[in-house]
Amino acid sequence: MDPIPNITIRFATTNDRPAIAALLLESFVEYGPLYTPEGFAATAITSEQIIARMSEGPVWVAARGEEIVGTVSVVAKAESLYIRGMAVLPTARGERIGALLLTHVETFARAEEFSRLFLSTTPFLDRAIRLYESFGYRRTLEGPHELFGTPLFSMEKLLSGTNE
Repeated sequence: MDPIPNITIRFATTNDRPAIAALLLESFVEYGPLYTPEGFAATAITSEQIIARMSEGPVWVAARGEEIVGTVSVVAKAESLYIRGMAVLPTARGERIGALLLTHVETFARAEEFSRLFLSTTPFLDRAIRLYESFGYRRTLEGPHELFGTPLFSMEKLLSGTNE
């Protein structure tokens, strides 16, 4: 994938927590009525919850200069890497930032010799689902099937050329 002008991907720092929390809220607020209140709270996590996420695995941000315009995090689950908390600011959508973040995660997964990437998403995040499918992710029957009452389904991508 060609570099996107003025966008850099870097590890998030604890100083980024407020910006990541604000980004998650802004990215998902338009879908808020489709979530249960508890499901929304588990999706648009707080600055304090981001600290816990950072302790569980890498968190990256996509930045345009000093502005954080996207984020994604991962956590290892045996030979698989679980993708979570991926979001792009609504004002930056359509600029291929989500694709850049997914490419970054896949490069990391291959370097660390994970054999599979997987994620859970809600059926109403159409743009995200189309992006995942364009990257070769396919729906699975694997759970979870809900997040505090909000429907979910899982998607996976098997990585070739890794220890399978």
